[in-house]
Amino acid sequence: MSEITTEQVAHLAHLARISLTPEEIDKLSGELGTIVDAIAKVSEVAGADVPATSHPIPLVNVFRPDVPGQTLTAKEALSGAPEHDGVRFKVSAILGEEQ
Repeated sequence: MSEITTEQVAHLAHLARISLTPEEIDKLSGELGTIVDAIAKVSEVAGADVPATSHPIPLVNVFRPDVPGQTLTAKEALSGAPEHDGVRFKVSAILGEEQ
C-alpha cells in the first residue's frame, strides 16, 4: 500500500488554502493512499497496446448543426420591456447603488 503521510496531506491542504482538522487529515491520508494504489493496479494492466480513454464507450455529438436563423430586431426585443432607452434594456439599481 502506498503511504501518503499526514504531513503530505497537511502540506497540500496548506498550499490549497484548505483548512482541515487533524481527523480529516488522518482520514484523507488513508483515502489518498487507497486511490494511489488503485491507480497503480490499473497502470500494471494498461500496457502500451491499450489506448488511453476518458470513457468506456465512444461518445458521439448529438447536437444539431448550428445554423443561423431569423432573430429579433432590437425594436422587437425591446417591445416587451418595461423600460428601455431605445437601444438597451433599463433596469433599476440594485444593492442601493445609484446610477
